[in-house]
Amino acid sequence: MTVDVRDAPGTRRYEARLDGAPEVVGHAEYIRTTELIAFVHTEVSPECEGKGVGSALVRVSLDEARAAGLRVLATCPFYAGWIARHPGYGDLLYQARSKVSD
Repeated sequence: MTVDVRDAPGTRRYEARLDGAPEVVGHAEYIRTTELIAFVHTEVSPECEGKGVGSALVRVSLDEARAAGLRVLATCPFYAGWIARHPGYGDLLYQARSKVSD
């Protein structure tokens, strides 16, 4: 089984399909600026859970964020957990740079 992941900028999400089929079996919604991409929601169809679709969505989207020089804000719990388990992607995480304190 091959998971094909592609950016669909018109709908602001990455979409996953299996073995070249036209049906979307998973997606990761995002908000993107010139410096940052925030992943806000990930969904995989129930029949495809546990088949690596979610991991493929995260890996491809983070690799593309790295290539584009974007910082990543992982507000989606799936993204946050995946990055925590794959520390090689931790350098992409957005860090607030404000020096303001109370």
